[in-house]
Amino acid sequence: METRRLILLSVFFFSVFMLWQNWIAYSQPEKPVAEVASSAVPAPTQTVTPVPAGKVVVPDGAAVEGKTTEQGETLELTTDLFKATFSGHGGDLVRLELLKHREKGDKSKNLVLFDAKHHYFAQTGLIGDGLPNHRSLFKISGPTTMAEGVDEVKVRLSAAGEGAVKAAKVYTFKRGSYLIDVRWEIENGGQKEIMPHAYFQLQRDAEDPERSSGWASSFMGVSAFTGPAVYTDTEKYQKVDFADILGDKAKFVRKADNGWLAMVQHYFVSAWVPKAPQLRENYVRRVDGPGKNLFQAGLIVPLATVAPGGKIDYSVPLYAGPQEEAVLKQVAPGLELVVDYGWFTVLAAPLFWALQWFYKLVGNWGWAIVLLTICIKMIFYPLSAASYKSMAKMKKLMPQMTAMKERWGSDRQRLNQEMMNLYKTEKVNPLGGCLPIMVQIPVFIALYRVLMGVVEMRDAPWILWITDLSSADPYYVLPIIMIASMLIQAKLNPTPPDPVQAKVMQLMPFVFGFMFLFFPAGLVLYWVVNNLLSIVQQWQITRMIEGGSKKAANDAKA
Repeated sequence: METRRLILLSVFFFSVFMLWQNWIAYSQPEKPVAEVASSAVPAPTQTVTPVPAGKVVVPDGAAVEGKTTEQGETLELTTDLFKATFSGHGGDLVRLELLKHREKGDKSKNLVLFDAKHHYFAQTGLIGDGLPNHRSLFKISGPTTMAEGVDEVKVRLSAAGEGAVKAAKVYTFKRGSYLIDVRWEIENGGQKEIMPHAYFQLQRDAEDPERSSGWASSFMGVSAFTGPAVYTDTEKYQKVDFADILGDKAKFVRKADNGWLAMVQHYFVSAWVPKAPQLRENYVRRVDGPGKNLFQAGLIVPLATVAPGGKIDYSVPLYAGPQEEAVLKQVAPGLELVVDYGWFTVLAAPLFWALQWFYKLVGNWGWAIVLLTICIKMIFYPLSAASYKSMAKMKKLMPQMTAMKERWGSDRQRLNQEMMNLYKTEKVNPLGGCLPIMVQIPVFIALYRVLMGVVEMRDAPWILWITDLSSADPYYVLPIIMIASMLIQAKLNPTPPDPVQAKVMQLMPFVFGFMFLFFPAGLVLYWVVNNLLSIVQQWQITRMIEGGSKKAANDAKA
């Protein structure tokens, strides 16, 4: 009876914890963005050597939506990984389609990272008299496709109406890489030296394009972060909420000579990764746009002084693609931290490492989850065995416990005293049956974080109808199997002498089954395999204990 109460309390506190997580995640939703829409954050300023003291200001304003207009031409380039669109108005990268990833709602379409819908663009410009910025006009030249056998293509954007100073930016795409090199080339044909600055920024609205806010995500307190992020060696990973930008409360390292700046969303990221050591100023701000709250996050870099007749070039790589940890680690230190496991990183990170190892072994994420579940079950086998032995002994004692309840039901203190004496005599731990559940809860949450956080699970198939382990089972087959497995487990467990508790325990499989209808198929698969292994283990232990009791009884009669 005490065991059942503790199980119910465990489930209750687990639910409270998840709801608390959800409240934390949603206590400051997008509402502040709408409420403070009319406010604006001042443009960033910087004083750096060898530039004389003064303000270095990035021009604000939103770029055009990438359509062909009288003000600027466009060019569309198709590589092995991208379909990229450049606008002559600003020379921006205004559309970036990822050819290896599909849209969440429509699997027939490729995922679009940069687009006009969210006003999500990669922008760069120069700061200085007569130098082009992301509102200037550019002439575009370059190929429209990456031909077979070609490993590198370049798109060149030359500033239109150039005076004595000529400037152009060059985008370089390499086969098999989500890293795009963005290089400025400056030639000083004037009579005076120039001291330019270059800025590299990402612009977008505050909407999460692939929101993970379904019922399951809300219950588990998992909400994918969308917004700017800054990383430096000293302060590490710093996320910046859009609401904090509006309230002028954003906290991040503003000046450094290392690190990167990114715009993060669920499963994907774009990041400017300057070479280190290189002095730069990071900034975030809200800008006026066409009917939306638009934000810019970027960095300003002082370039070398260009003497008359001199030339310089400076490049900053732009990563724009999936949040694949192994790839991000190679791009820049700390960039893999955009894959956010929350509080459960200490469990989720090794779980994903183990999943990757099994995936390399079997080539399927579903079977990798099955093998991981078996491993976890083996690791906790001694603990589970002790718990199932306790439950089996409790089941054997149920007739005596029922008799005690009938005899001393009106005397609660006497009933508890007699039951404790019975537990002591029979060497039974009434709390032992709760251990498997208590052990599974943190692993369960950590695995949920993995399934919902790593892009490798997105659209990852298992078998037959399971085509996406990060989404719910479309035909609810796994949840139904899970309910059946829980019902079998209930049969193996001792029935509570209290009718109310017994009724609650009968309903638990259906309550959990309903909840699991909305959880990712990969998580339900883990729970089903775990339940099936538990049934086999519990049945074997119960049979051994009952067999031992019968043998002892027969020996006593003999």
